[in-house]
This record gives sequence, C-alpha cells and structure tokens, in this order.
Amino acid sequence: MASLLTWQRYRLRAGRVWTRERGLLLALLAVVGPGVLAGLSDDDPAGITTYSILGADFGYKLLWTLLVSTLALALFYDLTVRLGIATGKGLVSVIRMRYGKRAGFSSAGFLIVANLGTTAAEMAGIAAGLEIGGVSRYVSVPLAAVAVTTLVLAGSFHRVEVVLLVVSSVFVTYIASGILSHPHWGQAARGLLVPDLPFQRHAVLVATATLGTTLAPWGLAFIQSYAVDKKLKRGDWKFERIDVAVGAIATGVIGFFVVVACAETLYRNHLHVHDASNAAVALAPLAGHLASTLFAVGLVGAGLLAAAILPLATSYSVSEACGKEGRIDGNLRTDPIFFSTYITMTAIAAAIVLIPGAPLISILFLTQALNAIMLLPFLAMIVHLTCDASLMGELKIGTISAWAAWATTGLIAITVVALALVTVLPGN
Repeated sequence: MASLLTWQRYRLRAGRVWTRERGLLLALLAVVGPGVLAGLSDDDPAGITTYSILGADFGYKLLWTLLVSTLALALFYDLTVRLGIATGKGLVSVIRMRYGKRAGFSSAGFLIVANLGTTAAEMAGIAAGLEIGGVSRYVSVPLAAVAVTTLVLAGSFHRVEVVLLVVSSVFVTYIASGILSHPHWGQAARGLLVPDLPFQRHAVLVATATLGTTLAPWGLAFIQSYAVDKKLKRGDWKFERIDVAVGAIATGVIGFFVVVACAETLYRNHLHVHDASNAAVALAPLAGHLASTLFAVGLVGAGLLAAAILPLATSYSVSEACGKEGRIDGNLRTDPIFFSTYITMTAIAAAIVLIPGAPLISILFLTQALNAIMLLPFLAMIVHLTCDASLMGELKIGTISAWAAWATTGLIAITVVALALVTVLPGN
C-alpha cells in the first residue's frame, strides 16, 4: 500500500513538472520568430560573400571580427526588441516620436538607399547560385521576385512566418560545407580569440564590411517592427531574449563555417574570390562536389529568405516614417504604403540585377561597408532611447548593458575612421 501511495505521489509530481515544462515550451514557441529570422537573414548572399572574401583572402586572421560582430548583434537585437515591446512601435516610429518627423524621414531614407542595394545583392545571390546549375538569371530572378511578393501579399502573418522559418533551415548546408573542408580547429580557435588586423585598406574594408553585414541597420529596424507586428507584450520579453540569443548565435556559427570552408581551401591554395558563387565553384576541386553543391544551395536559400525580409524591413520603416505601423496581415487597400513599398523595392532590386553589365559585386560588397557607416547614428539613438526610464519602464537597460552598447558603437566608429585613413593615406 505504501509503495502504491509513493508511486501515485511520484506520478502527480512528474505530471506537474511536465505541465510546467510544456507551458514554458509553448510560451517560448509562441514568441519565436523575430530573433531567428533577423539573425539568419544576416547570413544573406551579401553576408556570405563578405565571409567568403574574409576566409579566402585572410584565412583565420580576421575571424575575431565575426565573434565581435555576433556579440554586438545579440546585444543590440535585445535592445531593439525591448524598445519595440516597451513602446509598441517600430524603430523609425520611435525615432519620429522622440526626435521629430525630419529624423524619422531621414532614418527611413537612409534605410531605403542601403536596403535597395542589399536587396539587389540578395537577388544577385539567387541568380548566381542557380546559374551554377544552369538556370538563367532572366528566369530565376523574376520567379524569385514573384514568389516572395506573392508570399507577403497573399499570406497571413502566421503563414508568412512559418514559410520563412522553414526556408531558414537551408543554412545547415554551410555547416556541412565547412566540415567537409576538414578544418584545423586549433587555428580557427586562435583566429576567433586573438585579434589581428593588418593596417591596409583591404583588410580594414573587410573588417568593416563584416561588422556592417552582421550588425546591419535594416536588421535592427526589422526585428523591432516585426516584434511589434507579432504583438509581443512585456511578459513575453524573457522568452523573446532566448529567441534573440539563438538567432544571433546561429548567425555567428554559420558565418564561422563559411570562413572555415574558404580558409581551408581557397586561402591555403592562394585563390581569391569576388563573390559567394565564385567560392562555391572554387570549392569543387578542393573540398569535393558535395561541398560545392551544398554551398550553392545555401546561397540560393539565403537569397530567398533575405529577398523576402529586406523589403519587409523597408516597408515597415517607410510606413513608420509616415506615422503608421506596417502589418503583414493587412492588404494593398488597408495598408497601401506598406505593400506598395514592398512591391516597388522588390521590382527595382530585380531590375537592377537584370541590367547587363551591372556592377553587382561592387554593389554587394560596398553596401556592407556603407551599413557600418550608417550604423553609428542608429546605434547611438537606440542606446539613448533604451536608457530612458520614462520610455522603457521596467525594460530600461542596466548600466553594464549601456556601457557595452556604447563600447560597441565606439568600436564601429574606430573601424570607420580607420577605413577612411587607409583609403586616403598613400601605400595602402
């Protein structure tokens, strides 16, 4: 009898634990999306190209810049999600509210310029990845543009989010490519943890572009607006922090394996690349056709995911500059600014890629360095806003987070100044 009572107590206790754990899991799953999608979208064709060039030209020497970028990404994603949950508004809306309409329109204008170049880079990535398989860009780019536009125009918020999360699973191909290159883990760890930056223009440009492609202004605007569109509340924040951390870590891990794949093959054989598709082709004789194919598949999937999200980030920002909060659940009639911006951005980016002789590599790589320059005012405003107790309430950031955020902003400012110096000084 005693043993039966003991068993019943055990079952009751286990049931309570399972109920509590299941409740926590369901709460976490309910908020997943902003962090993971924003983080993985940073590993877009522009990002993959930047990481490929980093690995092919410098081996593991500049790998530490990716670690710094990933830590900065986790920090500022947390800040922007806090800001979105505390205010119920997107980043440009809060800038407009606190700093005036001119600041709001200027922020949206900067994002339009940078995002258009980056969206064109996403389309170029799709085209380049499929051209390896023999598909013409005059077929792949229009189909991609129609596909992502149809998804957003015809889908509900939940359906769009599920499709994008499923597409994001393609990034495991980069991890496989990196492993197939048989990396030297000790050298990779040293490059990750020991800073080394040659004072020459190309090295500083690649370091700056790595910061700009990982911690991109559009990503900060997107994650905050998306959290607002997802209707996250203050009680969701502790779970959303997990989503943000997972997204940032996934960004860094994928970038790490891209650098590893190119460092172990291209750098060791003194081969240089100009874009990610170039790297995919070059991998075939060095790491095998499987590694090359996986790299190309990842490029196409990354391009599709980012080609859907970049115009979304722009649509949110333009709507917010005009005093409205954009929402995926609307339509062209109820939210004309949001959806017309999405259609226009996608159409122009696709058209740029289809122009014969368009300098796509320059657009792709240099827009990432431009992102780093544009980051400075955005980061400064984000830190200032999240330190404001009257705006943030209980979600106001602490002293340590504030110092870390200002230090990150300072580091990016130093890289931008260094880039300017090595550009103008002779012999670089």
